[in-house]
Amino acid sequence: MHPPRPDLAHSLLDAVRAQDFGSTADSARGGAPVAHFPSLDLAVVDFGTGGGRPPRWANVLFSREHPQGVVAALGARAGSAANLRFDGDLQGANGDSVAWAPDADWSRLPFVPLAGRGALRFVAPYPASLLKLMVAVGLGLALDRGRIDDWPAALLPMIVVSDNDATTECVALLHRVGMMRALNDRFAQLGLHTLQIHGTRPDGGWRNADGAGVGRIHMTAWDTARLLWLIDPQAPPPPWLAPHERLLKHRTAEQLLQVLRRQALNEVLSSGSLREVPGWVPGLPDAPAFAHKTGTTENYASDAGLVQFEGHRYIVAWLSSLGTRYAPDPRCATTWRTPALGAQIHRLLEAGA
Repeated sequence: MHPPRPDLAHSLLDAVRAQDFGSTADSARGGAPVAHFPSLDLAVVDFGTGGGRPPRWANVLFSREHPQGVVAALGARAGSAANLRFDGDLQGANGDSVAWAPDADWSRLPFVPLAGRGALRFVAPYPASLLKLMVAVGLGLALDRGRIDDWPAALLPMIVVSDNDATTECVALLHRVGMMRALNDRFAQLGLHTLQIHGTRPDGGWRNADGAGVGRIHMTAWDTARLLWLIDPQAPPPPWLAPHERLLKHRTAEQLLQVLRRQALNEVLSSGSLREVPGWVPGLPDAPAFAHKTGTTENYASDAGLVQFEGHRYIVAWLSSLGTRYAPDPRCATTWRTPALGAQIHRLLEAGA
């Protein structure tokens, strides 16, 4: 018999608390600590090292409303969080991310419900370029349905170096082949209700100025982790779905993972791209061991992917309101606390904690 393992959710709560994110320096406040506790959304699915152990999963979330963190009630089938309701992010009249200004008064902001009906509210930060993972999945669906003949050349730069012009090409292609609405519909059919792309244009526009971006494109860590579970052809069947339900064909999913393994921006949960920066802090293993996509702007930093390292296999997804404005160096995407958390997650899972 296998010995019992510690509760993953509470291990993750402790790991986040240990990084003291509430003391993060904010350049918008002249380097003083953040005015409000940042929004942090972390999900992990641990497939272990084999040996017959079933997978385990957890989602923990922190915000100014929940500075000590809350545990999502996901149930035995890894369903949507029963105790949470999500509000979408907001874009102001000038295209600003108004919810994350130091003086933002959330009681006066007109947040729009996104998903869920639980008692605890969480405002979901904009995913930034992590949204390109959803676009890539849309291309995979188009390929599987025979609407395109092959992956477009723009896929690689969109994922590997997060090229925005390549993303515009890919979004335009999804519109041309009638897959943009189908992508949102497929996410909903799979129970991934917080994964949404709205407001994009037929010419490929997907940013704030195009009528999309903040407030129109949404992701959360748990639904992103479950999306990656569906992409991983080696993962066990997803327990929240009917038997044999799949997102992509095996070959298509493996091709997408191969692209994610070529990630060049190891600068959020992993940090190998920043080794020359003074004060460097190691994080998760870099790509190709971490097949992932990042997203960063001034106000946001996100990262999600599949880690395969020395026999360990797990999914991690992270969305936060800690973008470049909280970085210690212009070359950094976020605070060093984020890769430090990545390293702690890896140690926890290596130890079976």
